[in-house]
Amino acid sequence: MSHTGVNAAEEFDAIIVGARCAGSATAIALAGRGLHVLVIDSARFPSDTLSTHLLWPSTMAEIHALGALPAVEEADAPRLPIAEAILDETGWRTGYSPVSGIDYGMCLRRSHLDDALIRTASSLEADIRQQCRATGLISDDGRVTGIRYTDADDQERAAIAPIVIGAEGRKSLVAREVGAKTPLISSRSGRSCYFAYWTDPRDDLRHIASQWRVDGLLGTAFPCDAGQTLCLLQPPVEFDDEFHGRKVTDAYRAGVAALPGLARRLEGAEMVSRVRTCTGIESYFRRSSGPGWALPGDAGHFKDPVTAQGIRDGYRYGRLLGERLAPILGSRGGPDPGAVDAATAEWAARREQDCVEIYQWTNVLASGSPPSPLEYEVYHRARDHPEYAQILSDIYNRVQAPSSMLPLTALPSLILGALRQPASSTREVVADVRTQVRRIRDDRNERRALVRASAG
Repeated sequence: MSHTGVNAAEEFDAIIVGARCAGSATAIALAGRGLHVLVIDSARFPSDTLSTHLLWPSTMAEIHALGALPAVEEADAPRLPIAEAILDETGWRTGYSPVSGIDYGMCLRRSHLDDALIRTASSLEADIRQQCRATGLISDDGRVTGIRYTDADDQERAAIAPIVIGAEGRKSLVAREVGAKTPLISSRSGRSCYFAYWTDPRDDLRHIASQWRVDGLLGTAFPCDAGQTLCLLQPPVEFDDEFHGRKVTDAYRAGVAALPGLARRLEGAEMVSRVRTCTGIESYFRRSSGPGWALPGDAGHFKDPVTAQGIRDGYRYGRLLGERLAPILGSRGGPDPGAVDAATAEWAARREQDCVEIYQWTNVLASGSPPSPLEYEVYHRARDHPEYAQILSDIYNRVQAPSSMLPLTALPSLILGALRQPASSTREVVADVRTQVRRIRDDRNERRALVRASAG
């Protein structure tokens, strides 16, 4: 970072690096309150990016809060009011509890989704500059005060503001420049992710978001825009060698065939895209605030795509960051730097508190381990009790906490149910209970470690 040569820099109330989910949400919250906001992004929109792009009802509620719901629904993706999950041949199907009156999800390509949010931000007079690449930060006495970037004509430019917001994803330049690249806590995924688009002749199923698991293999079918279905395959990482190079399409098709329910769902469908890959996945929390900077979205916190939470959190905590900063940045006489930093620190602590439990639960599903006896019993209970299935769908929907799936008060009955299953031995059930107890202890210790690392 440097602070030289900024005499010709443009001045703004806030600078945002990255115009996709978190960046556009922050820009909408700030520009909608009358602030002068610069947003730069290296992409030219509309454009795609690597993403599972399933939107839960809680995500749709965030889009609604940002005023972008009409623009999002213009893409004509089907509404998905039903969730379905099948473990081997045991499954449950249910709706969602409404969030802000919205009880349906969607699956929408990022080329449409990001463009809708960017157009919303532009309508509020956020200054969005495409094909601009951040090259470094400007600082003054340890405080970030602006950015350097190259514009669409490859000209070097500079801008200064009381806050620089890094919303440019996992490879964030802002995170690297401020020394926040190393996570406070992290977890390597036990899964990789491979996905492609298929035609969808099953009009009768285009309202259902479905997931299947057999052993350690997981696959999904999410009806999306253009009359197609997004099909994700998430095998354990030990199968990565099978997906190298030209083998990826054959391995992907073999994985689909190994999930009988998914194969039936895709009968009569044709794969109409190449297989896209995401490997070497690491989930984390990074230090997300400091003197003159903040990191919403994946730049500061990332979860494995197995639970599809990233877009929702990008929108929500981008919006909350903008709402928290707006009155400070717009104050008479100019913003107080101490107040700006206190606001971003408070915002970052709130996100950690809100998201750490879903992060830990996501890491369990991302382990790639075969289902345990208690997991089978959870699915049996959800199949037989619709109110319990609703709890499971609402964990994904962020209406219920993951702990509501296995509360300590319900553990004895789940254990008894698992012991009654013919495929489970007493030894396996006892070992599973011990694993669950260790996980509760380890999760508690990890949460404490996150609090300590954030404070430090």
